[in-house]
Amino acid sequence: MDTTNDPTLRSFLHVGSASDFPVQNLPWGVFRPAADATPRVGTALGDWVVDLGVLEERGFFDGPLLRGQVVFQQAGLNAFMALGTAAWQEARQTVSRLLRADVATLRDDAALREEVILPRDTVQMLLPCEIGGFTDFYASIHHATTVGRIFRGDDAALTPNYRHMPIAYNGRASSVVVSGTDVRRPVGQTRPSGAESPSYGPSRELDFELELGVLIGPGNALGEAIPIRDARRHVFGFVLLNDWSARDIQRWEYQPLGPFLGKSFCTTISPWVVSAAALEPFRCTPPVQDPRPLPYLERATDSAYDIQLEAAVQAAEMDEPGVVCRTDFREMYWTVDQLIAHHTVGGCDLRPGDLLGSGTVSGDQDGARGCLLEATWGGQRQVALGGGVERQYLEDGDRVVLRGWCEGVGYRVGFGECFGAVRGARCG
Repeated sequence: MDTTNDPTLRSFLHVGSASDFPVQNLPWGVFRPAADATPRVGTALGDWVVDLGVLEERGFFDGPLLRGQVVFQQAGLNAFMALGTAAWQEARQTVSRLLRADVATLRDDAALREEVILPRDTVQMLLPCEIGGFTDFYASIHHATTVGRIFRGDDAALTPNYRHMPIAYNGRASSVVVSGTDVRRPVGQTRPSGAESPSYGPSRELDFELELGVLIGPGNALGEAIPIRDARRHVFGFVLLNDWSARDIQRWEYQPLGPFLGKSFCTTISPWVVSAAALEPFRCTPPVQDPRPLPYLERATDSAYDIQLEAAVQAAEMDEPGVVCRTDFREMYWTVDQLIAHHTVGGCDLRPGDLLGSGTVSGDQDGARGCLLEATWGGQRQVALGGGVERQYLEDGDRVVLRGWCEGVGYRVGFGECFGAVRGARCG
């Protein structure tokens, strides 16, 4: 086992067993320590942020792959992402060692600790990287089946190609925002059932989608595919992702080409990127695929991840969010390795910082539906938020909170929160 994943490791700072950010996690993120300060890269440990830019400036990253590099005194992770798995692991091992309870370097240097270790609630988290491209997949067979039943009936729930290849569309990278950013209700054309012509105005069917995002590392050259056996080398890490969706706009526009205004107005991601290395202990066997995929999509037996996910909605009159969905990423029909292999098989290049969305993560039971479209069966019923509050779709003032974590022995590796509040539309 990688020593950074040792469940017995402890840091010199106290981190509770319920924290998302123990020393076994060490996610990567970009933050601003003060309003007028320059952004830099950090990691989360319990209730603190560790400033990796200062450690880099002081020469602590002195391994062969990072010596002389300036990747943590940056406003994005892209330069670090481009270095590849060996450099990522060298950095992870350095940070892990410096934070261990039995290593004196930071523990016993009060002046350095004060400069490097900051309270997490005093910093501003930013987008972790510059996102050049965003592709959203449809990798949950439970989600695809339920949505298909809503719109096409039981006999045509899945399209004929679904079990043969991962389905996706290219989204809009410019509207990817960091957790905590308000979401403006979109406007556009809709055509209500029974109407002869469309009308223009605010979406009445605003929805969330509980997803996991994959951030790409080195990537591939244009015209060269990434074989599935090499896909893991290109996975820098994972974030929570909410691909906000205007279902009424989407329903009117998506045929024949797919989503456009119904999806492009906003996508929210969590600020901390949980590394592929931190998730290694939580690899597991994926669901059986039938029929067997073509050879370029044949996957490893441990290519799934056991990541628990939940979505909650807090109405303006509620004191705390009410959970509306709990599910697990291990149920995804198509694995991350397969998404990357399929994305590049035709020669499309992936670049450092590109974002792949898993698509809505859903189970096959009520309470495990990863969006309101599913949970309300297309708006035909209400979902209880708690305290007598119900929803078909999101209303202005609603706050959506996504969470995700893996359970280890005596610790958890979590993602923190991915949240955003809905604000009223601006009609021009």
